[in-house]
Amino acid sequence: MSEHHDAAPAVSTDEITDEITDEITEQKAVRLAKRERLNAAATGPGGGAYPVSVPVTDTIPAVRARYGELEADATTGVTVGLAGRIVHLRNTGKLCFASLQAGDGSRIQAMVSLGEVGEASLADWKDLVDLGDHVFVSGEVISSRRGELSIMVTEWQVAAKAVLPLPNLHSELSEETRVRSRYLDLIAREQARRNVVQRSQAVASLRATFTARDFIEIETPMLQVMHGGASARPFATHSNAFDTELFLRIAPELFLKRAVVGGIDRVYEINRNFRNEGADSTHSPEFSMLEAYEAYGDYNSIADLTQTLIQDAAFAISGSHVVTWADGTEFDLGGDWDRISMYDSLSAAVGVAISPETSIAQLKALADREGVDIDHPIHGKYVEEMWEHFVKGGLTRPTFVMDFPVDTSPLVRGHRSIAGVVEKWDLYVRGFELATGYSELVDPVVQRERFVEQTRLAAGGDPEAMRLDEEFLRALEYGMPPTGGMGMGIDRLLMALTGLGIRETILFPLVK
Repeated sequence: MSEHHDAAPAVSTDEITDEITDEITEQKAVRLAKRERLNAAATGPGGGAYPVSVPVTDTIPAVRARYGELEADATTGVTVGLAGRIVHLRNTGKLCFASLQAGDGSRIQAMVSLGEVGEASLADWKDLVDLGDHVFVSGEVISSRRGELSIMVTEWQVAAKAVLPLPNLHSELSEETRVRSRYLDLIAREQARRNVVQRSQAVASLRATFTARDFIEIETPMLQVMHGGASARPFATHSNAFDTELFLRIAPELFLKRAVVGGIDRVYEINRNFRNEGADSTHSPEFSMLEAYEAYGDYNSIADLTQTLIQDAAFAISGSHVVTWADGTEFDLGGDWDRISMYDSLSAAVGVAISPETSIAQLKALADREGVDIDHPIHGKYVEEMWEHFVKGGLTRPTFVMDFPVDTSPLVRGHRSIAGVVEKWDLYVRGFELATGYSELVDPVVQRERFVEQTRLAAGGDPEAMRLDEEFLRALEYGMPPTGGMGMGIDRLLMALTGLGIRETILFPLVK
């Protein structure tokens, strides 16, 4: 708690974010005038409202760590120079109070008194300093009579003048404001700052887990002459230098596999993918993706690796495999996760045996009977959409759903013992697909046949079908070892670890 209550800004969040109101225009004009006065009073080109530097000697978090346990009305005899954003301000008589906030949200109180700074400096403070300004203060570290860790200011300086007022920090920001003006969200909300830290911790953990297992991180092209590696609609652009159509990548898969062909047996990449598709609570057109490939592994070994990656990330941000979501719910990511068959679990759910031999006519009749609207020429689409309708909602623990239809997985090796099925799994956590893994298809002849079928689908109007990639096929013809591969959305990983929606786990999501 701050020692003094502050007058709340007169401007609501919606007024700040939705339109420039008359009141904000007036406040901006007043603040711009203060900026002019600060600049006019500057003694050199590096000062004024936006000095090139201020003489900081310590940080607010460090001072809190050293002196946070001071008893009330205590002194230290230690002088520090700190800077922070003013988030609370009260100017009264001979003693003014300000709460300075660091980037991590930690705060310290600044006390500006007539006796310490003098009449002219105190008058300037009252006249020139506003909520939202960054200020530098220097003075002794003390504890106030009420036990508030404080700086008894002897010198101060504006470090950056805010010409727009902050939103009311005592009120909850709207979701639209949080997404569209993330900088305000980071200033105002602890959860927003925590999201940034947890994402960084999770990604660092992924890299540490890979490094411990001798994986090498590489980078692959984001601009590609041919999109592939997933079934998705791409973003298209044009290269003036090459006078050719290019695509923002939908997946790094085909280039990472080239690296495996070249002898990088354990390889991964964490980078951006782009898919020109819908946006909802679990999808974003631009998203961060992890893909990894392990020579001489398969979909079972890569499932083991994926479980370890996620459990290590959970431990990195919470110190436990039990994570606590933003709403207070606890979710257990520990132990060995269930592995279920797609066909078997669907058969059990509908009470009818469904196999790769089940005809599309039979599947359509069953879908119609159950009121599931599916109209597609591919057997696998019926199976997958019916599985999502009947089975997905009943999964509570993290679950690997194994063995998918062959006609929806053109880059996956055929199952070693079940005809019409490929060795692929999808990992479901919190009711959504978090990751996918394969025993990779490495036979260049079969891969060509799959690509030809994809080309036929594309010619028939399927915008998500892959194109025949001759350069990738040529690489396979030089020999790719048996390999397990996986892909996982980083944004979705954070959804699983925090319980938040995708627009909260992406720092700056795309919005209209």
